[in-house]
Amino acid sequence: MPRFTRHRLALAATLLGLAAQAPALDLSGLSKDIQPCDDFYGFVNATWEAATELPASRARIGSFEQLRQANDELLNRALKELADKPAQQTTPGLKLIAAYYASGMDEAAIEARGLTSVTPLLNRIDGLQRREDLPTLLALLARSGVAGPLGWAVQPDRKDTRRNVLALGQSGLGLPDRDDYFRSDERTRAVTAAYRTFAKTVLAAAGRPASDADVDAVLALETQLAEASRERARLRDPNANYNAMTPAELAAAAPGLDWPAYLAVLTAGAKTPQRLIVGQPEFATRVAKLAADTPLDVWRTYLALRVLDVTAPRLPKAFANASFEYRGKAITGLQAPAPRSEDVIQQIGGRYGNEPVALALGELFVARAFSPEAQRRSVALVEDIRASMKERIEKLDWMTPPTKARALEKLARMQPMIGAPEKWPQYEGLQLSANDYAGNWLKVALWHSGQQVKDLDAPVERTRWRTSPHIVNAFAGGLNQITFPAGILQPPFFDAKADDAVNYGGIGMVIGHEITHHFDDSGRNYDAGGSLTDWWTPADAAGYKARADKVAARYGAISPLPGYSIDGRLTLGENISDVSGLPIAYEGLQKALKRGGPGAAKLIDGQTPAQRFFLSNALIWRTKVRTEFLINQLRTDSHSPARYRVVTPMSNTPYFAQAFSCKPGSAMVASDPLTVW
Repeated sequence: MPRFTRHRLALAATLLGLAAQAPALDLSGLSKDIQPCDDFYGFVNATWEAATELPASRARIGSFEQLRQANDELLNRALKELADKPAQQTTPGLKLIAAYYASGMDEAAIEARGLTSVTPLLNRIDGLQRREDLPTLLALLARSGVAGPLGWAVQPDRKDTRRNVLALGQSGLGLPDRDDYFRSDERTRAVTAAYRTFAKTVLAAAGRPASDADVDAVLALETQLAEASRERARLRDPNANYNAMTPAELAAAAPGLDWPAYLAVLTAGAKTPQRLIVGQPEFATRVAKLAADTPLDVWRTYLALRVLDVTAPRLPKAFANASFEYRGKAITGLQAPAPRSEDVIQQIGGRYGNEPVALALGELFVARAFSPEAQRRSVALVEDIRASMKERIEKLDWMTPPTKARALEKLARMQPMIGAPEKWPQYEGLQLSANDYAGNWLKVALWHSGQQVKDLDAPVERTRWRTSPHIVNAFAGGLNQITFPAGILQPPFFDAKADDAVNYGGIGMVIGHEITHHFDDSGRNYDAGGSLTDWWTPADAAGYKARADKVAARYGAISPLPGYSIDGRLTLGENISDVSGLPIAYEGLQKALKRGGPGAAKLIDGQTPAQRFFLSNALIWRTKVRTEFLINQLRTDSHSPARYRVVTPMSNTPYFAQAFSCKPGSAMVASDPLTVW
């Protein structure tokens, strides 16, 4: 059942600074030159794109980014007030983020502290003189938030989601993608050159000057790691990336590194895991070989670079500027940094709201920007769209009754998490300083590692939120959950005062998308409890694969830029969820309209509910991006570019053609429609 949370709230639209009388659906920018049946994305958004300039501090701008900035500005005002008025810091979480925010905004204190907060880590690296000490050093850095070269987490066991298990996975590369170590095109050469400059700059600023030969050696080490790393598309296969081992089996498979010593430090000696999940065994084998063979001076340079890379945004300007030149300018094309308050909020909460104290930002956000009415209507949307998915499964002509029964059970047990949690974390044992930004990051990382160790082998808390409610995003969690944070339940995605067509075309499509994720090419491998289980008959699995292959091929044929195509396999899960989620949301709208909800069966601004549904959907995907950002997205992101999240799903559903009277042969009418669910 959905989790309800009551808050003392003000209307989100007002607090986000949106005009009180603004229309729920802004049709002022519709193109007079482009026809809906020729290019619906252009029909809705081309005028806006032509009139919009990308600010120097933005790699992209659009509905998602504009709402994120509005949410961040709300948080910025609230955090300033919280820091200035300690009496308002009434909970542990609010105390923590008040101090964390103040430390991030105090640039003078950051300059004055220099590297003192991370010096202990750098000194430990400098002290690496014996190869026998490398495993414990790697584990210490991992506990400190430095995933190089192994990442780790304590998480629900994919094959038995009742309990938590330790998982290890590939990590530790400085270039954006493992393929960047093997490409030779001009773009890759430019990014690699920028990475080399970044490495030399931050190492020199830390009093550890590196020669070209030193950087060559680090790149050679990373290249060997990249060689053993799986491509992003391969990482989407849940079965291939689930490899249960005992510590003894890991040691036998990856000789050269003292794994018992590594695991003892990683778990702080509190628990010795009897079983762990190794995502990519060949990567662990390569790490162990490099641990045995690579000169220690190369390891010292590599590990110092990893520490400085992750902490640079929280360090003095010499480091923060170098990080921006590489990760901001070279990779995504930024010309200027974002406002400092935005950066600090993202450093505290993370891009997906999954940093250890991010939920404290959510606690502050929902008290100001999420109404009970918004939650009530959100729950209704979820249930309408879930009912639509149920009907679609029941009508599938390619799926046999036994598999349908399991699919329907999974759908029925899917757990929506809407708005915010009922209870907020108490952060026992964590204290932060108002004038030590990098030190706060390290304290949070170590505290979080301790919390993870407490979870090891413990029962899974299925009601625990793993993302902050202030985030403009939605998620399909690994426990057969769908999460819709309060941050995205705002205009233009959702407006409690809008007609149903606008909401079902906006957040409704997002809901359909997330529901479908649990039935995409990866999600379909999990059962009703969220455990990795093969519940498909061979014939049904083959039928599904044939449909998924068509989706991969269709998107893989799209080239958004000359020489750059969508990776149909990397984006397959997102594309299946778009192609299926859109019609599911549309059918959910029909249920709402039959009940006589807001805007039912009448023209608004000359548009039918069906037309307003698709107009709303195209508006939420409105996006303008820099070329550098788009190239990086096509290489590393599992999502297709925004234009193709509109034109491809819409052209593959008959509902769109019906709404706008599009004829067969029109560009927005696929001759061979894609259907999965």
